[in-house]
Amino acid sequence: MAPLRRIFIAASSIWLALAGVGSPLTVKGKTFPSLIDVTIDDLSSGLESGLFTSVDLVNTYVARIMEVNDTLHAVTEINPDALAIAADLDAKRVSGKNLGPLHGIPILIKNNIATNDKMENTAGSWSLLGARVPEDSMMAKKLRQAGAIILGKSNLSQWANYRSSNSSNGWSAHGGQVYGAYYPRMDPSGSSSGSGVSSALGLALAALGTETSGSIVSPSEKGNLVGIKPTVGLTSRHLVIPISEHQDTVGPIARTVKDAAYILQAIAGYDPKDNYTKAIPHCGKIPNYLAALDKDGLKGARIGVPYNILPISNTTEMAAYYDAVEVMKAAGATIVAANFLNGSASTSSVVLQADFVSNLASYLAELTYNPNNIQSLANLQAFTHSFALEEYPDRDTATWDSALALGYNNTDGRFWAGLQQNYYAGGEAGLLGAIERNRVDAIVLPTSRAAGRAAIVGAPIVTVPLGFYPNDTTVVTTSRGLITTAPNVPFGLSFLGGKFTEATLIKLAYAFEQKTMVRNRVQPFLVPTTELGDIAGF
Repeated sequence: MAPLRRIFIAASSIWLALAGVGSPLTVKGKTFPSLIDVTIDDLSSGLESGLFTSVDLVNTYVARIMEVNDTLHAVTEINPDALAIAADLDAKRVSGKNLGPLHGIPILIKNNIATNDKMENTAGSWSLLGARVPEDSMMAKKLRQAGAIILGKSNLSQWANYRSSNSSNGWSAHGGQVYGAYYPRMDPSGSSSGSGVSSALGLALAALGTETSGSIVSPSEKGNLVGIKPTVGLTSRHLVIPISEHQDTVGPIARTVKDAAYILQAIAGYDPKDNYTKAIPHCGKIPNYLAALDKDGLKGARIGVPYNILPISNTTEMAAYYDAVEVMKAAGATIVAANFLNGSASTSSVVLQADFVSNLASYLAELTYNPNNIQSLANLQAFTHSFALEEYPDRDTATWDSALALGYNNTDGRFWAGLQQNYYAGGEAGLLGAIERNRVDAIVLPTSRAAGRAAIVGAPIVTVPLGFYPNDTTVVTTSRGLITTAPNVPFGLSFLGGKFTEATLIKLAYAFEQKTMVRNRVQPFLVPTTELGDIAGF
């Protein structure tokens, strides 16, 4: 993990000098939450009162990353400018300028979201090491405008899980293998693997992930976290390394619904360089997601249960799911049988394949420096086959091979038929049809069964913690040695809605979260010990 060695000697020396001295749960004599539980409101209050500074926060989070990263490989790089940015934001605060709730708060972003600074944007591939972009991605710009500190880049499943048929969740050639937080050698899911693990362990306040199908909600589920997969078009994808313009989206992974809502508020909005954002309703006006937070938000809601696509077996996960439905009913929701017209309608792989050929080339064309002259998927395939650290052929390129074998991109007329097939499967026959016919506010599904239903039509999901596998669970291991099922491994509950209904989903998810507080029941197996008191003083 060579990039991490560039980080702040100051942070490391402070940590070594102070770790273990005094109580880590106080700051300057005042009780303060552990960073594995802290919220944006907690940090904002402490910063505003002068209890600690953003420089203290950066130093503390860096120390926490250093404690666990050699084991979990969640972070590929720390922003070498983070301390200077923190100091500048501290000075602004002292002078009376406050940029909002995220002012001075460190957040990690996935290593496919570009920043025009000293950090890399590689999607986990050696092919893009050293490549440069002309400007920040809109996501990075919006975080900076909101006052957030981009602390670094989180590891991911290489190319957002769009390379191989035989790789593993959380592995990238450049970043190594991410492991989950709740069991040794746990599969972290993907592709926003490092973002999930970092948020779960308090290696930053929260993180951004990207999703094409499952890459926010699945790592959130496995990290006992809240993940918001926004409607395609609510958040810009400009200078985010793509898979599919029709399915890609960027969203927050956080420990609470409220924190996720704060971050979504900051990053949502129109971008002239992503024409999908023109679809935001009400002339691009973004709802107040914080105003949607209502602990009684389930009262009067119509919640759809699509019985005809759910398994009959009474597994741990499904038992918890039906218990959750009863919780919602007791909270005043009306439970509606909202079956899908055709829950097994076929979908087309052509959409992702053809989009990737086109969209990758468009991203590469924007680079101002392209050290390996990667201009196309064919170039990338050739590099990957010839560069030993990419671990080919042990980890194949079957996904790319199929995309190239297709023989056309998304400008070809043949692409349209595949797109319409997906729109039918996720529309009239699937999620959107079930919502409309039954007039429900949301469909609820186990998170493990939710992603694909929304992905093919670009619809939103909010996932929240639902439960954990019990102590007598049989350990299940993948062919690459990752643990997928084991005691204390979390699973989640997803609220799925129509396009641009994030405010409604946040309202429902928040009400469920507040009534259940599932996250507090189990701690990760490996928790950093450095706390703010170790850096700012006890």
